[in-house]
Amino acid sequence: MKLGRHDLEQITSATLAHYGQRVDDFRRGTKDHDVSQNVAELLRHIEGAPPFRILDLGCGPGRDLKTFKDLGHAPVGLEGLPAFAGMARAATGCEVLEQDFLALDLPPASFDGIFANASLFHVPTQELPRVLRELKRALKPRGVLFCSNPHGGNEEGWNRGRYGAFLDWETWRAFAAGAGFAELNHYYRPAGLPRESQPWLASSWRA
Repeated sequence: MKLGRHDLEQITSATLAHYGQRVDDFRRGTKDHDVSQNVAELLRHIEGAPPFRILDLGCGPGRDLKTFKDLGHAPVGLEGLPAFAGMARAATGCEVLEQDFLALDLPPASFDGIFANASLFHVPTQELPRVLRELKRALKPRGVLFCSNPHGGNEEGWNRGRYGAFLDWETWRAFAAGAGFAELNHYYRPAGLPRESQPWLASSWRA
């Protein structure tokens, strides 16, 4: 069933409201998550000399934004929830764009890399081709997109107050390739566990 404009607006508002009701709990619960493997995956594929201009898509309270800044890069956050955007600015001093994923307004060919850690799964698959093309346009030529999403059997819909699409590797690869990205690598997280204990699918892509 095709989602209409009202449906898409409801998905955005309700999903952001879910996070908005748990701002402090979310910050405390995620601040010590180790995503160094994902950070390294993005950075190792970016060509040229650092510092790199990196868009942290769905930066939340700013954990990964701070990591990129501490590594000497020039990160910019993007966050749809004003409370998180304010936290991220206060924690990092970085620019944070307040935009939702379904209404992006990004400058073309501006970023060496885009770090979409636990964010793009909130985009309905109906809109995913458009959003991925917009991210590709925002990357410099041969820039890198990194994504990490909870995977599944291509289920989509509401899950505990949030909208999500839980795609398998073949489906996610088809969406990314269809948007013009070239596959670099993919893996499951956390590392070193049986596949049934690895809920996260990570992948990197060349624009």
